Amino acid sequence: MSDLAALRTAILEGKRKDAEALTKAALDQGTDPGTIARDALIPAMQEVGDRFSRGEYFVPEMLIAAKAMKMAMEVLRPTLAKSGYTPAGRVIIGTVRGDLHDIGKNLVKMMLEGAGFEVVDLGVDVSPEKFVEGVKQHKPQLVAMSALLTTTMLSMPDTIKALSAAGLRGTVKVVIGGAATTEAFAKEIAADGYGSDAATAVALAKRLVTA
Repeated sequence: MSDLAALRTAILEGKRKDAEALTKAALDQGTDPGTIARDALIPAMQEVGDRFSRGEYFVPEMLIAAKAMKMAMEVLRPTLAKSGYTPAGRVIIGTVRGDLHDIGKNLVKMMLEGAGFEVVDLGVDVSPEKFVEGVKQHKPQLVAMSALLTTTMLSMPDTIKALSAAGLRGTVKVVIGGAATTEAFAKEIAADGYGSDAATAVALAKRLVTA
């Protein structure tokens, strides 16, 4: 089994120390950082998403695999930029104003990173103004908003209105997710998409950045 095949397996099985060690070994052997990302990390997380969609993995397995991928990315990230590797796109993500829940948001973030996206995490309790500042500063292709509570999801349309008022709505796609949200709500507030879970959110992000 090649090192990259072993790395894919380590991520799928959530073996963080193995994922870290195998990434270091691949770099030490002169493997291009972009190749490691494209041939090991991204396919591994794609398989995680596929297994979740097939009902073979559940949220705990996804989290364990995502944490292993994160360990590998922490080793790889410093060399990726130098190698000329181009991310799949840039996303800013945050849990909306008044909501302090971050487990779902963090899982989506890790899955997006595993799919090759550059992700800027604005954290929790993110106001519409902070989302606007994030778009101005980081110039993402996507804005991803999460809400667990029905009382906080009303900040989502406020954020979309704030982006429009700042003249930025046409520069980004907006996706929403979280337990409080639905496909119907996404359409109601004129978001560009809705992710019912982390795997769906990643597939949606891929479609939107290539649309």
